[in-house]
Amino acid sequence: MEKNFQQGVRDALPTALGYISIGLACGVVASPYLSPLEMGLMSLLVYAGASQFAMISLIAVHSSLMNIALTVFFINLRNMLMSLHTSPDFKEASLVHNIGIGSLLTDESYGVYLSEKLKSDRITVPWMHGNNVVGYLAWGSSTILGTALGSLLPNPSAFGLDFALVAMFIGIFAGQGMCLTEKMATLLLVLGAVTFSFFLLTFFLTQSLAVLVATLTGCFVGVMCDARE
Repeated sequence: MEKNFQQGVRDALPTALGYISIGLACGVVASPYLSPLEMGLMSLLVYAGASQFAMISLIAVHSSLMNIALTVFFINLRNMLMSLHTSPDFKEASLVHNIGIGSLLTDESYGVYLSEKLKSDRITVPWMHGNNVVGYLAWGSSTILGTALGSLLPNPSAFGLDFALVAMFIGIFAGQGMCLTEKMATLLLVLGAVTFSFFLLTFFLTQSLAVLVATLTGCFVGVMCDARE
């Protein structure tokens, strides 16, 4: 039975709770530098937790617009890889639907997608929209609220809330690791490829480029393993 938009929202609700907690933390961290309106625009237009935490740090040290733009670009390159991986499931959908799915795809909604992919051979467009939209709304509203609440605190940075995003990623990875026990050999092979290529490339490239190329190498190994299966 194909799942609809409402079921996509329901499946993403546990993750949306994570959006709310991390969004509140992001807003509190941003409150000394941005207004709730500015934070809301950042969340609605950029919509990337790791990038927004990085942007706030760069804004705090008065970094140039070019540095901020390049940092966000490199951090978000992984979204292109995730979109490429999900695209075969929506190749029959219209361009508008594909743009909508790709624009709102995040690490968290991608994680929900992977979990659903293990249970079902067919991921529907309405289900994916529901999965994406609930996170988008939860993140935007919580960052705005967090910025408003943070303005009431004397020293928001003292709480160390910028670690919240790292904690959420650890939780997502742990959950996905439990779901991928059936493909543990592939997972270990991909992690090994990323680790080995990263340390090898650091002798020839900058650390940022080494991370990017190592990630692409891991994706290539994963695709080859899936093709062989």
